[in-house]
Amino acid sequence: MFQDSVIDAGLIQAFRETHYQVHGAEPFTLRVDVHSAALATARKRFRTDCSAFITACNPFSEDVGAAPNAQRHADLGLDLARRSLAHIEGIGQHPSNQWAGEASYLVFGLTLEAAKTPGRGLKQNAIVWSDADAVPRLILLR
Repeated sequence: MFQDSVIDAGLIQAFRETHYQVHGAEPFTLRVDVHSAALATARKRFRTDCSAFITACNPFSEDVGAAPNAQRHADLGLDLARRSLAHIEGIGQHPSNQWAGEASYLVFGLTLEAAKTPGRGLKQNAIVWSDADAVPRLILLR
């Protein structure tokens, strides 16, 4: 499935195992390839049938440090607001806690192609996207 990617297989596995935690008034956690009733409910509130979990942190999975990551996250939040895209803050955290969590946003109403654009622009290896079935899928960008 991911054979054509330049991304290391171990890193892909880590992305698949990560818990994508959505904050807000009704927090929930997304898992790759696992249906999320909470995601379906949240999307109903925002009147959309698709969403993407996107981070601006650690371009191409290279640790750039806390301050640059915080600035990248803030800049992404400003861009989402400027574009009037509904979003909720979150964090991607591997259950082993071996890696620092990455501040992220669950962005509502992004088609797959529309979600790939900021992911690539932010130099991310992957995003997590789902359509009407509310099953988050790992989408590799390289």
